[in-house]
Amino acid sequence: MAGIDTPGGPLAELAREPSAYRWLRTAGWGFARVFSLLALAVAWELAARSGAFTPYMLPALSAVLERIWHDLVAGDLVLNTGVTLYRALTGFLIGAVAGVALGMAISRNRFTHWFFDSIISVGFPMPKIAFLPVVMLWLGVYDTSKITMIVVEAIFPVVTATIVGIRGVERELLWSARNMGATERELLWQIALPASLPQIITGLQVALPIALIVAIVTEMFMGGYGLGGAMNTASRFADSRGVFAGIVEIAVIGYALVKGMMVARRRLLLWHQEALAPSTV
Repeated sequence: MAGIDTPGGPLAELAREPSAYRWLRTAGWGFARVFSLLALAVAWELAARSGAFTPYMLPALSAVLERIWHDLVAGDLVLNTGVTLYRALTGFLIGAVAGVALGMAISRNRFTHWFFDSIISVGFPMPKIAFLPVVMLWLGVYDTSKITMIVVEAIFPVVTATIVGIRGVERELLWSARNMGATERELLWQIALPASLPQIITGLQVALPIALIVAIVTEMFMGGYGLGGAMNTASRFADSRGVFAGIVEIAVIGYALVKGMMVARRRLLLWHQEALAPSTV
């Protein structure tokens, strides 16, 4: 029948074309985003096999991936990754909660602002890792000292972002809420905190990779299980593949954490104007 299109007819092909086009466009953008990483991986492999470097100086990427697979099968990778993530995320969560609470108190209480303002101003730009020997003397070389260092490093960007976010709330919102009879507590929890959430999440996005970095560094200094400890052990035994395997593992884990925070940001800020604008990341 002329008026009825067959499953393989031109109308069916036209109906399928938009979805195929969208799939190709999505695949193309996905490839474009990882092209630089693929180019770096190919360059690494070619440079290692060119003979310009010894296997000790620069092992081939294929050899490093083989080592990662061996560690995964043996269970070492899962153990070390789990230990490192436990320390990094525990310190990050403690720093996040304490940082938001302290930032709220500083921005809304004059005495708290007077007491902590100088400490934040001096401590934020200071490399807190310098306190690592002191923390080791006081708390030993186990999880408590490592998590403490992570909290000390991660709390500052969260505090600063919270203060900036709350102080940046439009005064018209606060005036309107006061005119409607809102108390100071209601102003803080129902107006100021939600309005400053984008800045707070930005502080959390900064603090999360810092927490991972500090976890790796403390493990390198203090030893024990963890990705940093495994890299330190491999370095002591001149295991070049083990060192580079640790670098790749840390890069992948850090990338996953950053992407996870980006997804969480989009979910939490669906109401915000940035969710309506096209992403540039």
